[in-house]
Amino acid sequence: MDWLRAQAISSPEQTALVWIDPAENSHSTSARQSWNYRTLDQEVDRLASNLFAIGVRPDQHVAALLRSSPQMVFLVHALARLEAVFVPLNTRLTIDELTWQVRQADCALLIYSPATQPTALQIKSQDLRLLNLDDLPSSPPFRDDQPFSPPFKEGLGVSSLECTQAIIFTSGTTGQPKGAQLTFGNHFWNATASAYRLGVDPSDRWLATMPLYHVGGLAMIFRSCLYGTTLVLQDGFDPGAVLASIENDGITQISLVPTMLHRLLEIPSAAEKLAHLRYILLGGAAAPATLVERGLAAGLNLALTYGLTETASQIVTAAPDQTRRKPGSVGKPLLFCQARILDESGRVLSDGQTLPAGQIGQIAVSGPILMKGYYGQPDREGELLTGDLGYLDEEGDLWVVQRRVDLIVSGGENVYPAEVEALLLAHPGVESACVVGIADPEWGQQVAAAVVLRPGAQVSAEGLMAFCRQRLAGYKAPRRVLFMNQLPQTESGKVIRQKVFDLFEAAIPDRAD
Repeated sequence: MDWLRAQAISSPEQTALVWIDPAENSHSTSARQSWNYRTLDQEVDRLASNLFAIGVRPDQHVAALLRSSPQMVFLVHALARLEAVFVPLNTRLTIDELTWQVRQADCALLIYSPATQPTALQIKSQDLRLLNLDDLPSSPPFRDDQPFSPPFKEGLGVSSLECTQAIIFTSGTTGQPKGAQLTFGNHFWNATASAYRLGVDPSDRWLATMPLYHVGGLAMIFRSCLYGTTLVLQDGFDPGAVLASIENDGITQISLVPTMLHRLLEIPSAAEKLAHLRYILLGGAAAPATLVERGLAAGLNLALTYGLTETASQIVTAAPDQTRRKPGSVGKPLLFCQARILDESGRVLSDGQTLPAGQIGQIAVSGPILMKGYYGQPDREGELLTGDLGYLDEEGDLWVVQRRVDLIVSGGENVYPAEVEALLLAHPGVESACVVGIADPEWGQQVAAAVVLRPGAQVSAEGLMAFCRQRLAGYKAPRRVLFMNQLPQTESGKVIRQKVFDLFEAAIPDRAD
């Protein structure tokens, strides 16, 4: 089960991790630190042995409040080596939210860094121990020439793939987050299936800009290790730093959400650099058709993907050639995985069949990459009803339409925010948009749009609403428009619809803009 130790034995000199220090100029060589698999294994040994010395044991739940950093990578591997359960915490949450998650996950230890210490010290939970990573000894409590192996392991250790590796809370952009329990097997089969779909090159270098507490960031750590390739790590997404790394670090692939790709393509020199990548894994939210078309026109190798925290990231992915052939589709389920379309309530039709091709319903997924269940709830049985809406075409390719929780029902008619957002983005003056449904006494809900304009654009709320009415059915067109400087987003780049909804709710009822 110790994937890192296995790579340290088989490929000790292969570069495993490159860290780009945000405090340095991203073009400077001094901004970069690197570890090969041998030295990474040694760093993880030091940390694992120190954690073992203070009492960390198998199945213990260990929370981490850390920004993306080499220490976060060390910790992920160290807890895996100790067979403890990793509980990553979103550094942007409030004290109350973090306290709730630590208690909900029954965490025994909370690990933090000097950067997150002010927040960490305010988190209170019964019997919770706090540990500053900087307080650990710089040397391991064992002989330097003797690799650390916990007493409960023999040799490299052989654990069941069914062991829980992490409890990751769903993003909570709407509703109460739930702790998805991901096993080592979920990560292993996801990495295997992704490699089968997208391929692996020994010289691959994956640029990680997503936070490592996000399932997409965590997946990169394990996949790079299993593949024996290089992870290039930045703390957060900065378009200039991304392009500098592509130019200087031999990057071959990157994971982005649509907002990130849009921001990159606004930079004149970006398309030429991005076009050299083996692929751009684009997911996290439905990609607007205009963005996909723009990327393809620029020669980018886009691999559209659909995944969830509960599926250890990807579950349906279109390779670049498939995206070019069928722009907008996320392709077919990965190896060993399945996706079906049920009616919107999640029921299979009375004759046992799912919805026919082309008909929108709820996406249901299954396979070995699916979590064992939510912590504190019964283990999952069978497939997962995702709450997302989509359809399968005649060739069995999946098209994701909308998250069900975001669906707007106005006068009994379904309105998919993604459709309205795509039209708004087609307006030359619109930079970004988020569409939500707000309460309406007559129609149940009415469509409202939060919009960020391009610099210098002169567009009124009435003009945008008229633009939409000319191109959409009346019930789909926004009735209210709110102009913003920036849409509220999670650190991984997803728009937080609930915050947009709250802004409309707080606004004066009869105000149009």
